[in-house]
Amino acid sequence: MIKKINRKALRQRRHVRVRNKVSGTETTPRLCVFRSNTNLYAQIIDDVNAKTLVQASTLDKEVKTKHSNCEAAKEVGALVAKRALEKNIKQVVFDRSGYIYHGVVKRLAESAREGGLEF
Repeated sequence: MIKKINRKALRQRRHVRVRNKVSGTETTPRLCVFRSNTNLYAQIIDDVNAKTLVQASTLDKEVKTKHSNCEAAKEVGALVAKRALEKNIKQVVFDRSGYIYHGVVKRLAESAREGGLEF
């Protein structure tokens, strides 16, 4: 019998595997991406103190595109970079959360780099 592939469980396994290696500190926090079917979220997290330093999502008022697509990813990436630079955060570690570096995740990362973040 052919079993159905549980893609969410596979992504979560990849995420846990990467999180064992990637960690954010005070000097280089972690830029974490989460994408759902409807929205896109990005956080800059200090794992040592367990605090979210900066966040941006498609639910913010500054973001005009309210979907989880490439245009919204560009806006969210630029917004999270702008907010991070306001708090003097320039160097981050990118955590793609088990997603493939393609499409929405790639656009968000490129937009954050163009906004001034280094990773």
